Amino acid sequence: MTVPSGRRIARVRPVSPLDEDEHFFVINDAEDFESAAGRVWTVAPTPFPGSAANAGSPPRDGWELGASVDEEAFSFLAPSVPANVLGMAHNTGRAGRDLPPQAFHKAATSVVGPGDAIELQPNVGRVEPEAELTVVIGSKARGLTPGNATTAILGYTIGNDVSARDLQDSDDLWISAKSQDTFTPAGPWIVTGLPGGNLTIGIQHNGVQLEAAGSADLGWKVEEILAYLTSFMTLHPGDLVLTGFPAQTVPIAAGDTVSCHISGIGQLTNPVVAAGSPAVPNSGTRHYDG
Repeated sequence: MTVPSGRRIARVRPVSPLDEDEHFFVINDAEDFESAAGRVWTVAPTPFPGSAANAGSPPRDGWELGASVDEEAFSFLAPSVPANVLGMAHNTGRAGRDLPPQAFHKAATSVVGPGDAIELQPNVGRVEPEAELTVVIGSKARGLTPGNATTAILGYTIGNDVSARDLQDSDDLWISAKSQDTFTPAGPWIVTGLPGGNLTIGIQHNGVQLEAAGSADLGWKVEEILAYLTSFMTLHPGDLVLTGFPAQTVPIAAGDTVSCHISGIGQLTNPVVAAGSPAVPNSGTRHYDG
């Protein structure tokens, strides 16, 4: 599927959904995300043909294909419903290349969207966010090479690889540390044709900007990561691949707010709550960083 360079693609839910699972895909080609044109989206077909989980809901009044919808009419969801969510271990800098590439699994059920709460279970210990350039797979892929890996990429989004550090020490497979409910915020949209040379990656914690880094600081690059992953598994449309976190992080606690930002994509903001607290509604608030 050919998608124009620089297009934003989002998965959204109307402010008054007909059911709790209703979702549509919308597109926007405006270069300035904060302009008037950047706030008006067009209802579009799913960018993941053949993926039942990513089929758009049946049209309704005002949500037919080609209809224009303003951002006040919807909230942003995670950009896809993935079958697989994968991250890269020890890919926090160039030193990572001294070790073989190694992936870890994050449960697809850990994915939440912009504005959704990161929920901390009792006694989970030290938890830290990680802002990561995240590949959104656009087509079924196996046996990719660094030379053709980009053909499987629909675009890029922001992923927050929330990690329970104490559990990483006690769980060799990191499943309990990485796959807890709500531990993979993603969004707010997919950007196509994004040049990945050196994108600024960083975190704001309660409004305080932490030390940022760049995607060029990652040891294993996107094409190499996809070649590695597809050497032993098939990636499917809508899958998310988090590529690594090269910047500064801090522990988070209930009451905090975490904003992950990547230049050229924008900002992904989520509150932090204690598990079992009243739900925090997704406000659909817009945040930008280039």
